[in-house]
Amino acid sequence: MSRDLVYGRNAVREALRGRRAVLELWAGERASSALEWLAEGPRPRVKRERELTEAAGSPDHQGLVAWCEPYPYADAWELAADERPLLCLLDQVTDPRNLGAVVRSAAGAGATGVVLPAHGAAIVTSAVCRASAGAVEHLPVAVVPNLARYIGEIKGDRVWAYAAAADGDRSLWDVDLRDGVALVLGAEGRGVRPLVRRTCDAAVAIPLGKGVESLNVSVAAAVMLFEARRQRTTSSSTRG
Repeated sequence: MSRDLVYGRNAVREALRGRRAVLELWAGERASSALEWLAEGPRPRVKRERELTEAAGSPDHQGLVAWCEPYPYADAWELAADERPLLCLLDQVTDPRNLGAVVRSAAGAGATGVVLPAHGAAIVTSAVCRASAGAVEHLPVAVVPNLARYIGEIKGDRVWAYAAAADGDRSLWDVDLRDGVALVLGAEGRGVRPLVRRTCDAAVAIPLGKGVESLNVSVAAAVMLFEARRQRTTSSSTRG
């Protein structure tokens, strides 16, 4: 049976609380004696620091390494079928730390899910789990064969697709994000690919101060997602 590696305290804790089973758990002496929530999973095997580092492939394990069932990817079309979806689509973002940070922001903003292309992009790995502080265990993440085609299929009266671009012809502050929305962000330096951008309804820019040309993709995603959350919360309060 295949299994996935997870390491770091937040990542392991959320794996124990998440949708997939934790099959095996290793802990350093300090972690095994100090963390009461370890009782929520399989009995931890106490290991030396060197063994934990070798298993994790990183010294950033914080005394915990676990093996879980394979990550349960969501169905991207089911996510888009939500009554008022808030989707974050990443176009060939390859840095696992950026993907993890985006997932964490998306979860914090109450997004419906994150959608990734099957090729040329980071997917959920142990590094992504750690960078997301375990948020990947709770927020749906989906993978599609072709991102441009997916956008073309889901957009319409219910879902509007907006590509983030420094030269976008509309300001983020002027875009209505209260209904179904797919926010599309590309890799740093390259941005959203031309075909993907053309498939979107519009390109939007985040207004920046002088001397700053762009933001890190995870920061840009957080700004856009929380602007959508702000608009939706304000809209709900007004309607109530």
